[in-house]
Amino acid sequence: MIIVLMGVTGSGKTTVGKLLSRRLDWKYYDADDFHPSANVEKMRRGMPLDDGDRKPWLESLRTLISDRLARDENAVLACSALKEAYRRRLLIDDRVKLVFLNGAYHLIEKRLRKRRRHYMSPQLLDSQFATLEPPQEGIEVNISSTPDKIAGTIIERLELPARNP
Repeated sequence: MIIVLMGVTGSGKTTVGKLLSRRLDWKYYDADDFHPSANVEKMRRGMPLDDGDRKPWLESLRTLISDRLARDENAVLACSALKEAYRRRLLIDDRVKLVFLNGAYHLIEKRLRKRRRHYMSPQLLDSQFATLEPPQEGIEVNISSTPDKIAGTIIERLELPARNP
């Protein structure tokens, strides 16, 4: 199984994803690591990516997911996946489970203001919310709780056995 944690920047995808991978003893991947350097530089300058920028990035993530599934390996992937079209590229079969980390704008903005050493500019939050197409499928988890409780909720709702509680 591949769990795709999606949501806007600052929703906790990395923090929750790492907790999940540790508790499940699964490999963790951060979609940010798959962006070409031109995309990273664009976001660092506060410029939102367009669909053309995202296409090669999404293809590399699709390949990652396909490879893990072909090897029957479980993994957690933190990925914004803000649009339905992006999710269609990633949710390639029923072994890929979508988890939407959803939260209020003011909570996420507060988190971003505290963030250090991350290339995603807090000024891009507006464009992230404008781009967000809330999913109709998958699991939605509110992020107002602690990361540990959020990870526990995901494990419970997907009925997964945690190996490292």
